[in-house]
Amino acid sequence: WDTHENQGTTDGEFNTLLTELADGLSAFYADMGERMAHISVVTMSEFGRRLQENASSGTDHGHGNVMFLMGGGVKGGQVFADWPTLAPTALDDGDLAITIDYRDVLAAVVNGRLGNTALDQIFPGHSVRALDLVHSI
Repeated sequence: WDTHENQGTTDGEFNTLLTELADGLSAFYADMGERMAHISVVTMSEFGRRLQENASSGTDHGHGNVMFLMGGGVKGGQVFADWPTLAPTALDDGDLAITIDYRDVLAAVVNGRLGNTALDQIFPGHSVRALDLVHSI
């Protein structure tokens, strides 16, 4: 997933990786069948990618990122975002700005699906922003 070179478009390494992820998640979902009502899947990365391509036809580490939620209790079929735009004035040092903290997404799942309300202990020093992403158990 660290596509610093030859990232490509529809025929590049990044497309291959996304296809493998999609196929894997699809197979997992199909295999779980009715059990998916009790399973929530979160995909995330510890960093995003730069907007600008580098000299090796890839992208370097950046700020903004994407997360996917799937499964039981997830309010799916939507893109949940505070889209900052790609305007140069909206970028964060040339990167897509982070508008939703990953801890807020994880907190929504931990609280909503697991019923754990000790978010201040799970995410110390972070003031959790409530997100309406999952149905509570």
